[in-house]
Amino acid sequence: MSQRQGVDLSYEDGARAVELARESVESYVRHGQREHPGSMRDAFYERTGAFVRLESTRGRGSLRGCAGGYRSGDQLGHVIVDAAIQAASDDSCGSEVTPSELPNLTVSVCTVKNVILTDDPLADLELGIHGVSVDGGGKSGWLYPTLPVEHNWTAEEYLERTCRKAKLAPDAWEDDDVIVTLFEGQVFREREADGSIEQLSR
Repeated sequence: MSQRQGVDLSYEDGARAVELARESVESYVRHGQREHPGSMRDAFYERTGAFVRLESTRGRGSLRGCAGGYRSGDQLGHVIVDAAIQAASDDSCGSEVTPSELPNLTVSVCTVKNVILTDDPLADLELGIHGVSVDGGGKSGWLYPTLPVEHNWTAEEYLERTCRKAKLAPDAWEDDDVIVTLFEGQVFREREADGSIEQLSR
């Protein structure tokens, strides 16, 4: 098992990360433009991975887009911008976010702190601490560290759902040719669309 230390954000850094993700989504959706991070907070110059999730608040709510990765050689500020744009595009959940949807979207960001390569994910996985990424057969998928706690999943269910997201068999995480990576991440999200920001994971 190996680890790589990433960035540790303050609440203010995390709140700005979510704001930057929202600004990037809105700039892309309304104008087709890539937001520039501008004068970035010090932490945003660190080179680490990040993920962005967009969720609809309409009706029962649903995932509207997600993108990002635990590996990146780019500065965090730029990773957040690119992940936000990809999450809003039709490459994410099948259809591009439209301007009329923006008032009904909540934005969350997960920034990566540690990356852990594991040969025994069931033993090494700590629910509420680790996000999961699986890679195999040219397919990949990942899930936030907060999801199993929110949905009361077991570690095995969490691994199976990550495999399904990657369009792999639910038990693919047990295959020798499938790579399972755990990542520690800090999760910050809007409590409501364009609203106050809370930290879910340290």
